[in-house]
Amino acid sequence: MRSLKKSDFAGLVKYVTDEQSKTERLGLVNATNCEADTMQAVIGEVLATQQLNTRAEGDKTFHLIVGFPPGENPSEAVLKDIEERLCAGLGFGEHQRVSAVHHDTDHMHIHIAINKIHPTRNTIHEPYQSYKKLADMCEMLEEEHGLQRVNHKSARTLSQGRANDMEQHAGIESLVSWIKRECLEEIRTAKTWEELHQVMGDNGLDIRQRANGFVIESEDGTQVKASTVARDLSKSKLESRLGAFEETAAQAERKAKRRYDKRPTRFKVNTTELYARYQEEQKNLTAARKVEWNNARGKKDRRIEAAKRSNRLRRSAIKLMGGDRLSKKILYAQAHKALKDEIQSINKEHKRERQELYEQYKRRAWADWLKQQALDGDKKALEALRAREQAKGLQGDTIKGEGGAKPGHASVTDNITKKGTIIFRTGSGAVRDDGDKLQVSRAATGDAVTEALRMAMERYGNRITVTGSPRFKAQVIVAAATSNLPITFADAGLERRRQQLLQQENSHDRRNEQAGRGNERGRANRRSNGRVERGPADDNGRGRGTADSRAATTGRAGDSQRGRGQSVSTGSTNAGRRNDAGNGSRPILNKPHVGRIGGKPPSFAKNRLRTLSSLGVVRFARGGEVLLPGNAPGELEHQGAKPDNQLRWGVSGSGGITPDQTSAADKYIAEREAKRLKGFDIPKHSRYTNQDGAVTHGGIRNVQGQSLALLNRGDEVLVLPIDKATAQRMKRVRIGEAVTVTPQGSLKRSKGRSR
Repeated sequence: MRSLKKSDFAGLVKYVTDEQSKTERLGLVNATNCEADTMQAVIGEVLATQQLNTRAEGDKTFHLIVGFPPGENPSEAVLKDIEERLCAGLGFGEHQRVSAVHHDTDHMHIHIAINKIHPTRNTIHEPYQSYKKLADMCEMLEEEHGLQRVNHKSARTLSQGRANDMEQHAGIESLVSWIKRECLEEIRTAKTWEELHQVMGDNGLDIRQRANGFVIESEDGTQVKASTVARDLSKSKLESRLGAFEETAAQAERKAKRRYDKRPTRFKVNTTELYARYQEEQKNLTAARKVEWNNARGKKDRRIEAAKRSNRLRRSAIKLMGGDRLSKKILYAQAHKALKDEIQSINKEHKRERQELYEQYKRRAWADWLKQQALDGDKKALEALRAREQAKGLQGDTIKGEGGAKPGHASVTDNITKKGTIIFRTGSGAVRDDGDKLQVSRAATGDAVTEALRMAMERYGNRITVTGSPRFKAQVIVAAATSNLPITFADAGLERRRQQLLQQENSHDRRNEQAGRGNERGRANRRSNGRVERGPADDNGRGRGTADSRAATTGRAGDSQRGRGQSVSTGSTNAGRRNDAGNGSRPILNKPHVGRIGGKPPSFAKNRLRTLSSLGVVRFARGGEVLLPGNAPGELEHQGAKPDNQLRWGVSGSGGITPDQTSAADKYIAEREAKRLKGFDIPKHSRYTNQDGAVTHGGIRNVQGQSLALLNRGDEVLVLPIDKATAQRMKRVRIGEAVTVTPQGSLKRSKGRSR
């Protein structure tokens, strides 16, 4: 709604860039044509530019809001192009401005705070009939970027638009709408001024002449221009139809048949009880606030009086002290300054307390009160918001559930819009719920889609209907198959594709399980057979088998092998020969393409310590000699020292950081640093690079499908890429709990098992 006071650029920028402790509020923020780096410095630069123009008496700040239909979420590149071209079309292309994208309502919108004063010429620019230019440019941009076409040229007058704004934002029916609904036809049928006054009186209204027109006033003092209600009620048209205006004669108090009362706009549910509660609370707010303000003022006065009493005692002590005149003068000055500083501190504290009381006891519009009650858990208020005539369901990429719901899902509520849409936090994203279907806000990551499916199943039922783009449907199918949720899709094609992906996932899991069981059997067999003894080393440093060693045969008898003595026979004769060797209890492995196991070490195990002799691994060089590669045995690699962790168990994060993880971490750090440099209260972010010092768990973020761990160390946040398994386990670690980063890159509690 329009405001009569002048705009404050600093206050406007602080509002549009304030996250308000919400995940789903602030999006892209840009400062254009400004030299400053931080948002606070940008505000100072713009205010200094406005001070250079001392002649302009009008508003020096232009506030432009660009809204999009529900469900439409253009990319950042499209939003930036729209912002630049709209400002250039209005003549503000070279002017300083700050823009911020908001996602906390049903309509994604851009706030643009523009300095009307040119940064070099210091002249003010006021676009003429800006709404016409904006309408033409919006139609052109919608066509160029393929956006949804909406009507930008309203047939309403300025007064009608303001009345409609009041109904949309406050939820209270305006006097214009009430007259149109209740008595406009009766007013039009009046043939004389006397009949017109009679109709007005029956409806609790009065028409009177003001300036060059007529106004209609209700009994509670609300006024509206007669021409705003209907064009045929303007002064010229009424006088041409009824003659010169005639004042109504003084009459006794008449009882009107009906009268205008500020009531809620039409709802699909009964809101009588809720509105009675609203009126009672609003009536008591002013009185309660006055009482609290008086208490705060009395507290301030008592503190000031105590400070003055303390200062008098101090001055008396100085007076009784010995010393020269100059020393006492200095002490008196110090006492006066201390009293002045204390009174200033008391007044500052009182101002802050008074502002808190104002926010606590602030009168709210009907729609805002319903929103606050819904945030506090009032289901009737939430139902009333969703039953408003203006409320429409979510559009675009949505998920709907049917069937047997499972109530009890308790997600964290980030915000509730005036149309009753609940915005839930889901990790780094958000899910919107309008009471009928769900929508993944902004970028639809895999985790957010999975959470939306789980919420749809638990809140509405396990039969899921998906609407939206093919890309979104594909994401939903993959998320449903990966998470293995007990759901079915209403669309036969989507359900068929989900079953195919689910079968692939199950077959892959079975293969992994079978491979794991085979590995476990092999390790168990090796443990049951014990270790093979080695004989003395030959000239090449290799161990020779003793009499207890078994020969490995593949059809030729007597083909003995060096090294480990495990044997595999390919026939009964060989099996008998193996039993004669003294170890017939070993099971026969009848697997295809398996032969001569242990005849040669595998490639990854070559040159490990267990294949080396205990004699003369290297020769130490004496003084004046250089150790050459030829001095080392041939089994050792010559490329240099390399880590050999083959005997260690694998840990999460030990496989190294992939380029995708590096890119995701750099993108997240760049985004947070950009906001910090613009003045946001965000700590410094940097990559974790094996820094020393204690760290605490700060949460998990998902960027570009990669999981990032946030580690707090002092006033700095360290970003460490981790795998999905670690991210899933770290969800059980409390925020602020001390953690440790191992040399392999995994996370563990400072007192507990590895994470």
